[in-house]
Amino acid sequence: MTSNQDDEIPEGAGILRIDSWLSPFKLDLVKRHKTAIDWIDRLERDEGGIVKFSEGYNSFGLHVLENGDILYREWAPNAIDASIIGDFNNWNRGQYRMTKDSYGVWSITLPSNNGVSLIPHNTKIKLALTLSNGATADRLPAWIKRVTQDLSVSPVYDAIFWNPPHKYEWKHDNVTRAQRHPLSAKIYEAHVGISTSELRVGTYNEFTRDTLPRIHKLGYNVIQLMAVMEHAYYASFGYQVTSFFAVSSRYGTPEDLKHLIDEAHKLGMTVLLDVVHSHACKNVLDGLNMFDGTDYQYFHGGPKGYHSLWDSRLFNYGKYEVLRFLLSNLRFYIDEYHFDGFRFDGVTSMMYTHHGIGTGFSGGYHEYFGDGNVEPEAMNYLILANYMLHKLDPNIITIAEDVSGMPGLCVPMELGGVGFDYRLAMAIPDMWIKLLKEVNDDNWDMGKIVFELANRRYKEKTVAYAESHDQALVGDKTLAFWLMDKEMYTNMSDISELTPIIDRGIALHKVIRLITHTLGGEAYLNFEGNEFGHPEWLDFPRDGNGNSFWYARRQWNVLDDQLLRYKYLNEFDSAMQHTEGKYGWLRSEPAYVSLKHEVDKMIVFERAGLLFIFNLHPTQSYADYRVGVQIPGQYRIVLDSDEEKFGGHARIDHEKSKFFTTPFAWNGRDNFIQVYIPNRVGLVLAKVD
Repeated sequence: MTSNQDDEIPEGAGILRIDSWLSPFKLDLVKRHKTAIDWIDRLERDEGGIVKFSEGYNSFGLHVLENGDILYREWAPNAIDASIIGDFNNWNRGQYRMTKDSYGVWSITLPSNNGVSLIPHNTKIKLALTLSNGATADRLPAWIKRVTQDLSVSPVYDAIFWNPPHKYEWKHDNVTRAQRHPLSAKIYEAHVGISTSELRVGTYNEFTRDTLPRIHKLGYNVIQLMAVMEHAYYASFGYQVTSFFAVSSRYGTPEDLKHLIDEAHKLGMTVLLDVVHSHACKNVLDGLNMFDGTDYQYFHGGPKGYHSLWDSRLFNYGKYEVLRFLLSNLRFYIDEYHFDGFRFDGVTSMMYTHHGIGTGFSGGYHEYFGDGNVEPEAMNYLILANYMLHKLDPNIITIAEDVSGMPGLCVPMELGGVGFDYRLAMAIPDMWIKLLKEVNDDNWDMGKIVFELANRRYKEKTVAYAESHDQALVGDKTLAFWLMDKEMYTNMSDISELTPIIDRGIALHKVIRLITHTLGGEAYLNFEGNEFGHPEWLDFPRDGNGNSFWYARRQWNVLDDQLLRYKYLNEFDSAMQHTEGKYGWLRSEPAYVSLKHEVDKMIVFERAGLLFIFNLHPTQSYADYRVGVQIPGQYRIVLDSDEEKFGGHARIDHEKSKFFTTPFAWNGRDNFIQVYIPNRVGLVLAKVD
């Protein structure tokens, strides 16, 4: 684009220099950017800035002052009376009545008794409201930091005043977020509750003791924790949040979670929270729904505020106090729990008026703009959230779960983007599942595989993954189970027959992960247990399965049993992570693909100075196969999926395998080498210094 054209690009549309196809939507970009700037300016004027605005958790909710007094503030504009009740005053509704200001915020200060707070630690409390129609209603404080559930009594949560006598002391703050910030993000997606092999809910402390060391040994440098924000229904996988500032009490105390994160930081790992701001549980008794007696306090009123597919409530992101609540929620997890960033759930649902329900995306840019398609207030919230977080600390990581392909999602706000650091490559796992379910190995299309793995927006970083928690849920199966199915029950032992199905499954499990890791993005994600080929599927206790925990756990026992073949897949996954750690292909420019051969089922590409060779043919191995390479010299194998320690057949002798380039152009590269490449094998070659 010429300098004259550059001069014509207005503020907030700098993304046009990256993607000229956005030119017809220049005014949409400018309008979106101006809306965000107007909000930033307003918050600067009225609140001391957006970063200060995000400290709402310090002024709302319950706070113990230095003298032991307790200050409580709650926004409930349509209530006509309010008081705080609990065990501390025998639930007397008239004793501690609150006062309301002109903004609809109720407040009260409970005086201490000689420095001792009136409300004892770890006791039950509620907000007692009188609604506009005269009815009374008890609510859990919206900013409450601890809620518990006793299913033997009721599924409804109780609000707990949490004021432990000894505050958690962080031990590893000397390792800064900047020092931990991963150049190549290798993300381990985990759920604390299922991290035990036992038929129960796992705990934060068990995860710290047992699972953290496994993750670190594998070579992952980022942990993404799911289902941390408190959710009423365990089987919702954490996506029906009731109390946004409370971490799930199923797994232990807030201090237990802080210890988990502290220990992860000690290991140099970054910790992300799977944050759910796309919707909220519709519960009234222990959620935000109908909090002050109206359906429009935190959410849109009427049908606009209801998600028909998720049966949940949708936030009104245009409201001042809703913005304060959500931005402060992010800031709270950064400040209080030392999380290093967020994976934003349900971004597609947020960005569009149709919420992605019954709607496909063809990639046409008209689908991404216009008042009829896009929800401008939600877009503005996402821009403000990313702006606030990165202004607070540029090393905070944000990841968007978006299936639509929204352009500019991972472009900075200053250029007209939304400001995320990464987006999930959600089409990649769908491709692998579709191939395994519907296409014979002989008919796999190399061109389509490469296209799906390499198809991402220019200058927008992508998290590639072969499968996540979505693919493992009941109704579907893990990749390992799609590959090997019932034979995983009978033939995963080294002393049993290596059947063709198990042999194929182990080989493809490794190759699928390696090509996804190396070609698919700028970061990589794995869901807990899938690295070793976890069998079956994931299903939480519910009425439909007799409230069984059988499928709501991770069967570490099959990995730790050295007679079983799961250890080979685990060893390969670890080698893959550590090899990337040495050569850094994820942080390098996208790959140059030199070969997609449909008959030979061969894919060859270069990235980060490495040469990647994949033979996906089900039966045919190739001797002296010629592949192009740009940089001349001698090459050696640094990763071979067919090694015996990875459950392979060791068909390549690494000691004798030295590869010298020939200066003859091949497949668009200046040189070639000749290799022996067995069937269903992936090789990584590095130049010898």
